[in-house]
Amino acid sequence: MFLTISTTGTPERPATDLGFLLHKHPEKAQTYSTSHGTAHVFYPEASAERCTAALLLEVDPVALVRRGKGRGGAPDAALAQYVNDRPYAASSLLSVAMSTVFKSALSGACRAMPERAEETLPLRIEVPALPARGGAELVRKLFGPLGWSRVDAVAVPLDEQFPEWGDSRYVRLVLEGELRLADALRQLYVLLPVLDDAKHYWVSPDEVDKLLRAGEGWLAGHPEQKLITSRYLARRWGLTRQAMERLELVRLAESDDLDVESIDNAVDETADTEERPVPLAEQRRAAILAALTGAGASRVLDLGCGQGQLVQALLKDVRFTEIVGVDVSMRALTVASRRLKLDRMGERQAARVTLQQGSLTYTDKRLKGYDAAVLSEVIEHLDLPRLPALEYAVFGSARPRTVLVTTPNVEYNVRWETLPAGHVRHGDHRFEWTRAEFRDWAGEVARRHGYGVEFVPVGPEDPEVGPPTQMAVFTMTAADETEKEAKAA
Repeated sequence: MFLTISTTGTPERPATDLGFLLHKHPEKAQTYSTSHGTAHVFYPEASAERCTAALLLEVDPVALVRRGKGRGGAPDAALAQYVNDRPYAASSLLSVAMSTVFKSALSGACRAMPERAEETLPLRIEVPALPARGGAELVRKLFGPLGWSRVDAVAVPLDEQFPEWGDSRYVRLVLEGELRLADALRQLYVLLPVLDDAKHYWVSPDEVDKLLRAGEGWLAGHPEQKLITSRYLARRWGLTRQAMERLELVRLAESDDLDVESIDNAVDETADTEERPVPLAEQRRAAILAALTGAGASRVLDLGCGQGQLVQALLKDVRFTEIVGVDVSMRALTVASRRLKLDRMGERQAARVTLQQGSLTYTDKRLKGYDAAVLSEVIEHLDLPRLPALEYAVFGSARPRTVLVTTPNVEYNVRWETLPAGHVRHGDHRFEWTRAEFRDWAGEVARRHGYGVEFVPVGPEDPEVGPPTQMAVFTMTAADETEKEAKAA
């Protein structure tokens, strides 16, 4: 992946001052190691009139696979370990390289020319391949309010030899304007992963501080602040809320010419505050727990358990005596283990939970004999031709008495203001069904495998488009349950 920063100058203010500001000598090509490859900094041109610094990141694909692809999927996730755009398209990988290579420049520090670091420069920044989930229009919405006189986002065709194939999801970005170099770099540091919408590393709480540092002076008043914050923090609601609250304090302080601390301390902690909305993920877990309790389940499978949020909720209820989390990703299971603190859990509590790797599209004898299985936001991550294999593995082979399946209701997507029309909610979703499509699928599965099925809305039910999440509760019919008990005996 590639990025160039250009500026112009005069004999009195030569363009090669860029080398001082970036702390990289124009006459040297320098190399730096990063966590996912090698970064090179060099100058294709360096004169008093014009100077260009280039950052080239060579991604090590083996290291990328070994370290995991991070939170947030990509449309090509099915082949992610073999063929993907990560070595070529600007993303959070490039942002991390920038923070490594241009650390001082990002902070605005320059001992050699401190006054120059505070001045605006005529800058031209080019990124030849930038993933833009939201299209060129979103690129302009993000960079347009930040002082750039020119924001060009030109869609890259899938193949120039075949224009009828249309455009790819990448754009060639050109920014021109008079900005401080530190401000321009900070904007890129935040907005590159925002546009890619798929970070390659785990988003931890310290990402809020990184966002606020890089967004100082521009993010608090940005019209797309909510979208930027949510995407940068990988849609982790708790972190996003925390960042938004702190940004609001910054905005209030700036409008009243006060310190942030004085605004923060002025808040009456005993005053009534608006109750925060319950995140959809929490509503989904509550609906699942209620359905499992209603079914009288005590031994539960969480199939596609991810990072263990539902397993954690199940452990808090003593009615669930055995909980098994299954996921194909060892990285997700490692995160789940840390979340649950398995290494510090008491013996009695630890005996209730098991995490194991497994593919849901293959039969597995370990999954037989349980009261209930949960497939929460799982089926939409499979290619449609692979769904029958999952159906048989769960309903035909494992055959728990109760199966809960939740999936997005695509009709509700029009209510998400930040979701572009025609886009799915997550880059790794292979499909999203209407209520009628989900009911048809669930009805056929129930008929083929001897289950009855009921449907439960999850989240606020819109009178026109229904709830944001739909849940099917499959219950084994009496005849099939009797047959199952006979075989077990």
